[in-house]
Amino acid sequence: MKFTLPWLKEHLETTATADEIATKLTALGLEVEEIVDPTRALEGFTVAHVLEVHQHPNADRLKVCKVATKDGIRAIVCGAPNARPGLWSVLATEGLVIPATGEVLRRAVIRGVESQGMLCSARELGLGEDHSGIIELDPQGLEVGMPASRALGLEGPIFVLKLTPNRADCFGVAGIARDLAAAGLGQRKSRDFSPVPATIEARPRIRLDFPKGHEDACPLFVGRIIRGVRNRPSPAWLRHRLEAVGLRPISALVDITNYITFDLARPLHVFDAEKLSGELVVRFARSGERLLALDGRVYELDEGMTVIADATGPVSLAGVIGGETTGVSEETRDVLLEVALFDPVRTATTGRRLGIESDARTRFERGVDPELVLPATELATRMILDLCGGEAGPVVIAGAVPQRRPPLVFRASQLARLAGITLPPEEIRRILEALGFGVEGGPETWSLTVPSWRPDVTTEACVVEELARLHGYERIPPVSVTRTAAVNPVLLSAEQRRRIAVRRAMAAQGLLEAVTWSFAPPETMELFGGIPVRIENPLSSELSALRSSLLPGLLAAAARNRARKQEDGAIFELGPRFVGDQPGEQVWAVAGIRWGRAQPRHWAAPERSVDALDAKADALAALEAAGVRTEPLITTTDPPPWYHPGRAGRLLLGPRTLAVFGELHPAVLSAFDLDTTVVAFEVDLDGLPKPKPRAGKARPPLEPLPFPPVDRDFAFLVDRDLPAQDLLEAVRAAEKKLLREVRLFDLYEGPGVPAGKKSLGVAVRLQASDHTLSEAEIEAVAQRIVEMAEKRCGAQLRR
Repeated sequence: MKFTLPWLKEHLETTATADEIATKLTALGLEVEEIVDPTRALEGFTVAHVLEVHQHPNADRLKVCKVATKDGIRAIVCGAPNARPGLWSVLATEGLVIPATGEVLRRAVIRGVESQGMLCSARELGLGEDHSGIIELDPQGLEVGMPASRALGLEGPIFVLKLTPNRADCFGVAGIARDLAAAGLGQRKSRDFSPVPATIEARPRIRLDFPKGHEDACPLFVGRIIRGVRNRPSPAWLRHRLEAVGLRPISALVDITNYITFDLARPLHVFDAEKLSGELVVRFARSGERLLALDGRVYELDEGMTVIADATGPVSLAGVIGGETTGVSEETRDVLLEVALFDPVRTATTGRRLGIESDARTRFERGVDPELVLPATELATRMILDLCGGEAGPVVIAGAVPQRRPPLVFRASQLARLAGITLPPEEIRRILEALGFGVEGGPETWSLTVPSWRPDVTTEACVVEELARLHGYERIPPVSVTRTAAVNPVLLSAEQRRRIAVRRAMAAQGLLEAVTWSFAPPETMELFGGIPVRIENPLSSELSALRSSLLPGLLAAAARNRARKQEDGAIFELGPRFVGDQPGEQVWAVAGIRWGRAQPRHWAAPERSVDALDAKADALAALEAAGVRTEPLITTTDPPPWYHPGRAGRLLLGPRTLAVFGELHPAVLSAFDLDTTVVAFEVDLDGLPKPKPRAGKARPPLEPLPFPPVDRDFAFLVDRDLPAQDLLEAVRAAEKKLLREVRLFDLYEGPGVPAGKKSLGVAVRLQASDHTLSEAEIEAVAQRIVEMAEKRCGAQLRR
């Protein structure tokens, strides 16, 4: 939000300086980001009068001007096509810094003629983009040598505010002045909202047409016809004021609506009445309707958008942007002034879906003052008549001003509880009344009527905030926090510690962490077996569903990296995925993907692409970091449908799936424009077994193993279709006490192995905690292993 000091003083009678105002605004919670003084950059630039213009003797496109300056007559070489005798312009002399370029102006000889200064264009002065010629000043009231900033009517200083979204009232200068007056920095002044008498008949007819239950889309719409206007350029004061806050003056009618938008936080719109056909209807858009907007773009509308339509269709997008076909121009003679209330949520949704940012949308989506509709209509009518002439018709009203909220009960005790201060009853009343509240009761319990321009004040806590900020945050005494314990308790839950451990394990696996959107296109979610949970107010159509899987975001990231020649990669994400639309229907999960080569090229090892076993290793690492024993896990080959059949699987603990892993299905990769092998894994952390609680806070004692271990290898002949997992489980079941490790180290099928069989090499490690194992003990365990393998799997020891 921008405004100038002279603009503020139209609403606030004050002698405070710009710095004092900025300090007070920031203390009130209206943060001032910067104060810009546009006159500072033009110090030293003065008004000059061109007396004579002659052709440059050595250049066809240059002229030599004799110019009256504060230091006498000077010769200035100029190439502007509009340089002519009698012209008043802005002069820069030697040593001044040109605002647009930052260069110091030096005396120069141009094609043999010395130039004793420079006549400036608007672009060179940093006042716009026009550089077609030098600035032409209105000669009325000018004197040679007058400061250029005064001649140009530059208005400043300019305040730039960073407002919080709840302070919709402060998106207008009047609301800022109200807060400053309440803080004691001046007396508030009011605009003239007195009714303008009608002198012509009303037209057109205006009607609200919404389905039952949706009347809040536009509860009030006011229109007023004004005939016989002349849409000339705005007066200098209005142009300068709009330019100061970053707006481009267009014409008097448009500039008036923009001015009131910033002045009162009350957006308006004007239609060329002669371009409207039939009655005006405020309704929801219909499927297939389109609007050519004032920005020159054509927008496809949907049934959730509020439009203003005539007999030909939509002519304006309510609260967002007007239509090109009914916009005003220099030829406009009759205008229809529109002042309305539109639903903030629908306005924000429409703007986001269509990607339209406008000053009107900014204010409507935060909530405008419903009781200012009719006063703003009168103020705008008066300005149009003053600047453009014409005759006004009566005000045509469709709908009604919404009823005020019921009184808010405020207990004075809440001020001490929430803000740590107490205020006298008379001070509470003074502050609240200065802010526009209706105040009754006291001193302990108050009944407050919240002003219509403060939709953000809804609870006692909001009232406490108002009292505290007007009293002054700097006046609230600091109080030390009382410690209740010598040492702070543990702040992390078991689930949070588990997530930290999994993150570290994934980084140790060589995966980089990614953070992607929690939203995704609905059609993408369908690829991963989920029913899309749609969002009512999405950021965009591409982000309109909650993600049911972490893989879409990771695959999109992989596609972006591949498009930028990152042929190999490994990334993971730990975050929530959503399994429903109810509170609590979300699961913390970790997922990762790898693509391209498994490791960088190296002379000591051949290249290979990533495969399902790489993803399985990542899944096992995540499970181990989460505290899950991986030895009892069973691997199956029935992955979800978004994985490649035969190249993926699940890790089960009994009947429960703990992880899925493997190569992703080609159809899924095609949807993300990935033309390489991608392997992935997914683990739902919330679905993992909870670690057993400790008996106390101390860690369990370390089990010492000082005696040497014994390693034995076994080669078993088993049926070719027997899963290796079954054999490993049989070996583990043979010995519980001494068996420390079991792993598969070899698979062989070839000469020496019967048809239909395969040889599996199993390594086991035996170790006792209290003695060195004897040969007899080792042989006994080995015999039990062979017998258990034969019993469960039909395995034979390979001789």
